[in-house]
Amino acid sequence: MEHLKEKIKPYFREGGHGLDHIERVYNLAIRIAEQEKADMDIVKASALLHDIARKKQSETGLCHAEQGSKMAPEILEKIKFPKEKIPAVVHCIEVHRVSKKLKAETKEAQIIQDADRLDAIGAVAISRVLIHNTTHNTSIYNPHIKPKEEYDGSTTTAINHFYEKILKLKPESFHTELAQEIAKERYNFTKEFVERFIKEWHGKN
Repeated sequence: MEHLKEKIKPYFREGGHGLDHIERVYNLAIRIAEQEKADMDIVKASALLHDIARKKQSETGLCHAEQGSKMAPEILEKIKFPKEKIPAVVHCIEVHRVSKKLKAETKEAQIIQDADRLDAIGAVAISRVLIHNTTHNTSIYNPHIKPKEEYDGSTTTAINHFYEKILKLKPESFHTELAQEIAKERYNFTKEFVERFIKEWHGKN
């Protein structure tokens, strides 16, 4: 997969969904795939390519999962990836975006969904949210602005973002046993951080 890692670099830039995110999802996906005895070729390729169209989405507004699934075959063919496995990779990329509510029909697609969502909770996720809010000049917290019932893609405050999106990633909603275990620890850490932040903001301990 080293050839593929090199191939994808031009498609990414710094930010919340840069190459560092890909590396984390890749490592998580391998851990889960080993336990689930999944096809490692499909899992590795899908993890590396799942956000290949992120830059295109920011420029055009087109869904990066849908666009990425269309871009993947040509990239895989260039590195001589097994042709019979390309459709499975395409499916993983197409359904990885959980907000689209597309069903993961294969074990490998479930693993990619799980690995991608795991990177949205925990210590790294907290830092990503705070950095995003700082670079976009959004408040970290405003007690007068209540969280929205449904996440609509925009953020009012960093703390609200946790309630609107991140803390809705319940551990039991993950597909695989290992992902549920990891999610539980990360979820509790994130929840504790948010609750403690609000207490300290109001002068409590």
